[in-house]
Amino acid sequence: MKKSLYLTATDTTIGFVSQDSSKIDIAKKRLPNKHYIRVVNSLKTLKSFTRVPQKYKNRVRRSKQTTFIMPNRYSFRVVRDSKHNLLLDRLEYAYSSSANLSGEEYNQEYAKQQAQIIVCQPHTQNSKASKIYYLGLEISKSIR
Repeated sequence: MKKSLYLTATDTTIGFVSQDSSKIDIAKKRLPNKHYIRVVNSLKTLKSFTRVPQKYKNRVRRSKQTTFIMPNRYSFRVVRDSKHNLLLDRLEYAYSSSANLSGEEYNQEYAKQQAQIIVCQPHTQNSKASKIYYLGLEISKSIR
């Protein structure tokens, strides 16, 4: 059940969510060498995956709808206070990506065909994507 491909309304957009990134690769027809955002349900879970540099801890803790690329090149987003947490609390973490073919617009019929489990009826409109910051040991840089 945990390794299934879910279609759900995430905190930022309608997306595919799974603990197995290869399932998202297949659904999006995307090359397997690209990294996905790992969405976690709490800061405690984040600590089990990576160490946040000391000078950015407050920024990560207070951020909303923001993805951080850590010095080890893995990206994380902590989700709090949203309906998406109902799923994440069961999974603890998941890889997340928009529910469309790589480089194309969202198609609801295609997304429903690819998903193994549809979590509630997702809203029909994509909202603004998350902000992305690279947190290096010395510098912080805005990516999107």
